[in-house]
Amino acid sequence: MKPQEIKNTLSNGGRVFGTMINFIEGVRWAPAFSSKALDYVIIDSEHGSYDRTEVAKMVAAGQSVGLTVIVRVADPDPTLIAIAIDAKADGVLVPYCEDAEMIKRCAWKTALHPLKGKAFEDVLNSEKYPSKKTKDYLNKRNGHRIFIVGIESITAVNNLDNLINLSQGPIDGVFVGPNDLSTSMGIPDELEKQEYLDALAKIVKISESYNIPMMVHGFSEERTLKTMEIGARFVLHSSDGGMITGSIAREFNAIRNEEIEEIDSDAI
Repeated sequence: MKPQEIKNTLSNGGRVFGTMINFIEGVRWAPAFSSKALDYVIIDSEHGSYDRTEVAKMVAAGQSVGLTVIVRVADPDPTLIAIAIDAKADGVLVPYCEDAEMIKRCAWKTALHPLKGKAFEDVLNSEKYPSKKTKDYLNKRNGHRIFIVGIESITAVNNLDNLINLSQGPIDGVFVGPNDLSTSMGIPDELEKQEYLDALAKIVKISESYNIPMMVHGFSEERTLKTMEIGARFVLHSSDGGMITGSIAREFNAIRNEEIEEIDSDAI
């Protein structure tokens, strides 16, 4: 799915589906991820060990098979967003945001790159572009790009309405990292706790009031379906490493169990 199609689908209340890539390297993965099951992938340069060259190659590989490719940057830093956009990413996911001004700067860097310096500040502070031609150029160049803000602490959850309001930025999704959020709540990875589920419900209620969809990283089918039940529409399921590990365990357990059954049958 193309990025503008993703934005349109979400804006109209629909769902899109994708996964995280933080394990495999190179570009040979792309054909395996090009099925109709996936709309997008997120390349994780926060926790994955990918340099700028590899990210650029992986972005091109994903786009070559029709996927929208989003890069999770390492920190809420406009410079890192510029690097991701220079790699031709269709969007960025900015982790662990708690400051409205930083969200604003990151969101507008996504929309305005390569505008810099005073020209960037003028647009940020007074919506004053160097010219209409520049404004039209930037909209054509970046209008399709997706900006996702990471709301991954209870501090951010409790201040979410203000963060969205004060940032005044073009936000296309609100991302929740379950480990980070639950850890900040004092209940690390206790994702069945009612207080954690209440936090997700609060995020959905606030973000959807701005027609911004929630994305929660679900590490199992059960967990992903639970987040969808709560209201997640920007559906992020598992990761390359998680699915490879799960598939290996599932298939070899089945083979080993089959072998045991055959031996027991022969012994009778």
